[in-house]
Amino acid sequence: MLSTIQSPRSLSRFHLPLRPLKALSSPHRSAATTTTASSLIDQSAPPVSSPSSSQILSIRRSLLSRELTATQLAESYLSRLRLTEPHLNSFLHVSDSVLREAQEIDDKLSRNEDVGPLSGVLVGVKDNICTADMPSTGGSRILGNYQPPFDATAVKRVKELGGIVVGKTNMDEFGMGSTTEGSAYKVTSNPWDVSRVPGGSSGGSAAAVSARQCAVSLGSDTGGSVRQPASFCGVVGLKPTYGRVSRYGLMAYASSLDVIGCLGSSVADAGILLGAISGHDRLDATSSDRVMVLSVYLRNESDIICLTACSIA
Repeated sequence: MLSTIQSPRSLSRFHLPLRPLKALSSPHRSAATTTTASSLIDQSAPPVSSPSSSQILSIRRSLLSRELTATQLAESYLSRLRLTEPHLNSFLHVSDSVLREAQEIDDKLSRNEDVGPLSGVLVGVKDNICTADMPSTGGSRILGNYQPPFDATAVKRVKELGGIVVGKTNMDEFGMGSTTEGSAYKVTSNPWDVSRVPGGSSGGSAAAVSARQCAVSLGSDTGGSVRQPASFCGVVGLKPTYGRVSRYGLMAYASSLDVIGCLGSSVADAGILLGAISGHDRLDATSSDRVMVLSVYLRNESDIICLTACSIA
């Protein structure tokens, strides 16, 4: 994958400068709004070390060692999102409960309670995946006022494991496109070069991970809509086997091909996220009832995460 060979960012830990965007300039923007990467250095960047390392495990290690709090991590990502979003347009909606959810994790840790393997991990969710507490428009004005009364099963499982949904990412309208220029709301730019497209239709999810606006993200893939934007943005994109992940709460495009997929900055992160959302769901008759145990072992890492995909009631 591109992210294990070359990163669009110079990644360093904590207060060392990051250069997330290759060139924040576009022929479509006036000289007055042209921005260079040097002006977007985030002094409180999320704690990551190298393109091939796992952000999820790094976050978990930081929390359990009390090196950082979930609130500090969330503030760092949100700060980065605010800096880069005017140039990228990765998100259609940003949650207003991120810091509250992060504080709840900190409160659990202060009481020495166990926290889930995704605790403190900010997750972007493609806008055609239903969320009960945020709009889900599918990138279309037809659903401009639609807010589902339920979470998609994949979103529910992320939350149950401690993940924090940071917002809903931009996409081609109803997934019908490959550049994210087909959104009814805005055009997303590629973090490598904002004059270029991020791919699609999960372009917002790929761009958000590439620019470190979130740690990982969920997309949907029917004919390449996770894998293609991942390759455009230099991140890892995974389309799971059909039936591995419940489609409940995913807006249908081609039901026999649609799959909720995972995007991360490393293979490990994509795998951990897959393990979190996988498993049989009684609300989706096409979901597999085979149990899958995913263990993630990283060289030079003491961390092991084991996730078992199983049925939900």
